[in-house]
Amino acid sequence: MLEPTKKPPTDAVMELRFSGPAGKMRELALMARGMGLTEMGETVPWRELFPQYRGVAEWAVALRGARGKAGLTQKALAALAGIPQGHISAMENGRMPIGKERAKRLAEVLNIDYRILL
Repeated sequence: MLEPTKKPPTDAVMELRFSGPAGKMRELALMARGMGLTEMGETVPWRELFPQYRGVAEWAVALRGARGKAGLTQKALAALAGIPQGHISAMENGRMPIGKERAKRLAEVLNIDYRILL
């Protein structure tokens, strides 16, 4: 007996972002419109969307986000990275600098580039 199969969507949407000289960007926009593509409009800085992070260092927010994306608790991250949980909390709240060596250990566990945390 035949069973229906899932077919991949044929009209999948992809978003692209470019930066460059203003003249070239206008050329690119005209070409894109000629191909039937639309512009997304103005972008919004992340700090405007997340006011609760105002005043917190970007590396602290990056650490918290990477930990959340990895699905780890502070306690689990601390155990995997060999860093006390209290230090993880202090780093995520911007009260303690991460430092290069800790950034490398955390990045290895979180599978990200350590420079994001500096």
